[in-house]
Amino acid sequence: MSRPARRMQRHSPPTSPSRSARRWAAFVAAPLILLILAVVSGLTDPDEPGPSRAIPFELSATDGQRVALDRALADGDALLYFSMGVGCDGCFAQIPELEVAVTERGLTLVPIMVDPAPLVAAEAARFGIDLPILIDPDAEVSAAYGMVGVYGHGDRPSHSFALVRQNGEIAWVRHYAEMFVPADSLMGEMDTALGT
Repeated sequence: MSRPARRMQRHSPPTSPSRSARRWAAFVAAPLILLILAVVSGLTDPDEPGPSRAIPFELSATDGQRVALDRALADGDALLYFSMGVGCDGCFAQIPELEVAVTERGLTLVPIMVDPAPLVAAEAARFGIDLPILIDPDAEVSAAYGMVGVYGHGDRPSHSFALVRQNGEIAWVRHYAEMFVPADSLMGEMDTALGT
């Protein structure tokens, strides 16, 4: 053993196994407890019912326009699409695929995200999306529809849909853990739930 190593050995107090085990347990337990509390506090039961009637809203869109729910419902039923937004490529890829399927059914697709408009617009351009995306900056609309806190996302929607009838009835709500759902699967699930 070298001379400096012997000096360190002489000056280091011996650590009992129980003391180091307690240190290790405290080091691991504190962050683990915080993580568990954060996850549990951010969870909402995805089957928990939201409102049965549409809640009126008016939000700015990525194209600078203000869009109200009644304007989206002017030509018929609307499918509201609440998603995580920036950082979720699947959320953006979902829009063009759904837009075709929804339009073929005479519905209006209304995508809603909580991120700042310039960030959402840049991501939309990257995915070739022309459809304006509504911006819910404080997540108030998303929360009012029961879309925040699902699958552990405490400050934003996960990947959720609400079919709003032209008369204001919410006919179908579905939350997905996946960040992309093929349009035919989503439409099939909606048809089955609605009995069509």
